[in-house]
Amino acid sequence: MQNFIINQESVLQDATLYKHQYLAFTLNQEVYALRIAYVKEIIEYTTLTPVPMVPIFIRGVLNLRGNVLPVIDLAVRLGGPVTPVSKWSCIIIVALGPPEDQVKMGVLVDTVNDVLRFKEGDLEPPPPFGSHLRNDFIQNIGKLGERFITLLNVEQVLAVKELMVQAN
Repeated sequence: MQNFIINQESVLQDATLYKHQYLAFTLNQEVYALRIAYVKEIIEYTTLTPVPMVPIFIRGVLNLRGNVLPVIDLAVRLGGPVTPVSKWSCIIIVALGPPEDQVKMGVLVDTVNDVLRFKEGDLEPPPPFGSHLRNDFIQNIGKLGERFITLLNVEQVLAVKELMVQAN
């Protein structure tokens, strides 16, 4: 598998037709997606350096071109079991916050599926009940034909302040 760097220019060109673009991935046989604007690149799983005394959802850190990035096991962060590493495992590098104060981190997922494009009418608000996820973790539910995809609110799921509090 190769590393993929997201071409933000082509994403912006597509944005005129599809205002909502998401990167779809699989966790525990369920498909989720996050806004492509947060995604910087996708890399093949690599051995992580463990960090002692951190919450179980922090799998370790990796060295990405001289930068040390924490890697979050997204399945655990969402309340599921630890993600088993396979030959399809990927780390999605995301950037959060304003450009002058951006925080980058890796997100471990089972597989990366595709870039999904939604029109405004294809998005529904999160259900008020019945989800196994915290409601603030869900940005929308995307309709894709007959299927529904949970669109994650990356700013909430990976809220740096909350992650730091849980780490302490």
